[in-house]
Amino acid sequence: MDLISKHNVVHRFERRQLLIAINCVAGLAIFFFGYDQGMMGSVNVSIDYGVNRMGFGEIDPDANVAQVKVNNALLQGGIIIPLLFLFVIVFFFPESPRWLVKVGREAEARYILGRLRGEDEYGLAEAEFQDIRNVAELEKKSGKVNSYFFMFWDVMPKWMGGGTSGSLHIGRRVQLVIWLQILQEWIGIAGVTIYANDIFNQAGYSVFKSRWIAGINDISYMFSTLIAVFTLDRLGRRVTLYWGCVVMGISMFLAGGFSRLSQNNQDDPHLKAAYGAAGAAFTFVFTAGFGATWLTVPWLYPAEIFPLQVRAKGNAWGVVGWSIGNGWTVLLLPTMFKNISEKTFYVFGACNAISIPIVWAFYPESNQRTLEEMDLLFADNSWFTWDAERTFARLKEENPDLVQAAQRHQSVVSGNMDALEKGRQPSRGMSLPGQKGSPDGSDTNEKA
Repeated sequence: MDLISKHNVVHRFERRQLLIAINCVAGLAIFFFGYDQGMMGSVNVSIDYGVNRMGFGEIDPDANVAQVKVNNALLQGGIIIPLLFLFVIVFFFPESPRWLVKVGREAEARYILGRLRGEDEYGLAEAEFQDIRNVAELEKKSGKVNSYFFMFWDVMPKWMGGGTSGSLHIGRRVQLVIWLQILQEWIGIAGVTIYANDIFNQAGYSVFKSRWIAGINDISYMFSTLIAVFTLDRLGRRVTLYWGCVVMGISMFLAGGFSRLSQNNQDDPHLKAAYGAAGAAFTFVFTAGFGATWLTVPWLYPAEIFPLQVRAKGNAWGVVGWSIGNGWTVLLLPTMFKNISEKTFYVFGACNAISIPIVWAFYPESNQRTLEEMDLLFADNSWFTWDAERTFARLKEENPDLVQAAQRHQSVVSGNMDALEKGRQPSRGMSLPGQKGSPDGSDTNEKA
């Protein structure tokens, strides 16, 4: 394949070896994200490191407690060095076959799929290529779906100009990724990372010791991101979010309780230290739980649920949600800590508890499902996961040759875009192959 650089790993590895190499780079990217969020976020605000050793700041004279005021951001950016390494090595890895098909580089896409499948599974690779190509063609016909405005407005009723994506339900997916990112911030991570020093100080530790503990906490946060590399695909996205909420919710309630007990025992140094240590321990548990679960899924989910044609813009909407959630919490947290003190932890714990039924009801599982299957999963008019899964199972049963259908140049969603838009009422599914007017000519009007 002369179109792909001879230094690309796709020429050297195939099948399992190629997949492992790609996943290693993805894991490295996740690790650096945790490194930036965790260790650098704490180390760079250390007075000894930031002022005395590196010299990129000074002690802020206006702060209530001693903290670093950065005046040389260039020296602070230690994360740039490992990111440069990541930036270089990605040039030696293949592009996404779906993206290559989208931009018209089909020969490269077919070659990469063949290397991933291996020579003995060329038929499967070709079927997958045809499926990707036909779904890309179908999504291009959606027209207005490609606009940021119409992606967001698509959730509105048709009489208000919504519903432009038909049965792809792009607007619903936009809302899901935005609110998942908002939930990510309100389960407590913004408060724990930004106000770590105040949290440990409220638990009874001195200013110096609070900074020291906050730094150790962020370093453990960095390493906890590696857990997701080994558990995310095995457990799935929903279960990962579930167990993360359980661990973090319990940790926040207990951290708040022990923090209050520590403050109530000012006259007993032994009890004060014991309760303070317990509160600090559960803060560590919370941070590790977040790094292993909610740190990754809200960023991964948008890449998995949007159609190829709007995938990048779907990820951008996720960033919008993160900005809203992060800005919202950062603005409110100073007031919360000032007025309700350790009870702020209870708010975070409650948000974790609320997040579990929200994920259960509205966020379908995306693990081990192709982008083509995600179009079927969101085909139902209902927002609820049980309706989406029931419709998905029905469509799969009606179309057992889902991938092979692409070789006959049919869409995995429908052979007729008009049929897609003639859906049933909400929670009742939609018209797809097998109904009147479908390409196979059959007539089955079974309920979902």
